[in-house]
Amino acid sequence: MIQSMTGYGKAVVTFQEKKITAEVKSLNSKQLDIQTRIAPLYREKEMELRQLIAKSLERGKVDFAIWIEKEAGADATPINSALVENYYHQLKDISSKTGIPEPEDWYATLLRLPDVTTRTEMEVLSNEEWEAARKAVLLALAQLQEFRIQEGAALQKMFTEKIDNIAALLDSIEPYEKLRVEKIKARIVEGLKAIPEVEYDKNRLEQELIYYIEKLDISEEKQRLTNHLKYFRETMEEGHSQGKKLGFIAQEMGREINTTGSKSNLAEMQNIVVKMKDELEQIKEQVLNAL
Repeated sequence: MIQSMTGYGKAVVTFQEKKITAEVKSLNSKQLDIQTRIAPLYREKEMELRQLIAKSLERGKVDFAIWIEKEAGADATPINSALVENYYHQLKDISSKTGIPEPEDWYATLLRLPDVTTRTEMEVLSNEEWEAARKAVLLALAQLQEFRIQEGAALQKMFTEKIDNIAALLDSIEPYEKLRVEKIKARIVEGLKAIPEVEYDKNRLEQELIYYIEKLDISEEKQRLTNHLKYFRETMEEGHSQGKKLGFIAQEMGREINTTGSKSNLAEMQNIVVKMKDELEQIKEQVLNAL
């Protein structure tokens, strides 16, 4: 079964006072193109994150993000109480020695002094938190994969319908092939009769007609197109990563349909060819989304 390159996944994992969110989106692309937005704490793991994404998604334009939300109060900057006490005693001492009045609002004064509310510790990524973050990423990727499978099933259904339509249109050409031969022969004979002074060898005329009609024969094109239609169906069942191959087969189908149209030489057959081209064009547009 084929898969689509379009997908979306999001997962949230809680670790202590943190909520870790991983989100991943993908669209169609010829290669794997990964754009990342990573919380500063997890940037050291960027290469590992890219490897996880590449292994899971294979191909597509991928937009990945992971961020942290902390519970209210969990990220509050601590007040250095020892330093506040030290400042307080210093100011009291200066006031008594110099006669300068003590501040009316001690809290406002003390909290404005250097380093009272400065965060000095560096946050370090622990193995436990990384495992929680990694779990969020894997869950988001799994959700996106499920999305791709569902979209792929819809694509495969559409492709099957279009292939069936082309096959039916190809079969509908057959009645017009014999009619075409008779019309060509009649047109040539009528043209010769319109020139009464011209004498012609009927045997030679038959030979020339056979040669001309053989040049317009589409039996090989019909057989090759039938084979391509069958190969397209088989390829859809081979595996999930067949988008490029299906695109190549669609190109070959287009060549046979175009050649059939150039050889048709009959309005009814050319109308059928136009309908086949329309069905194939819809396949070509959507095959770009197949993984």
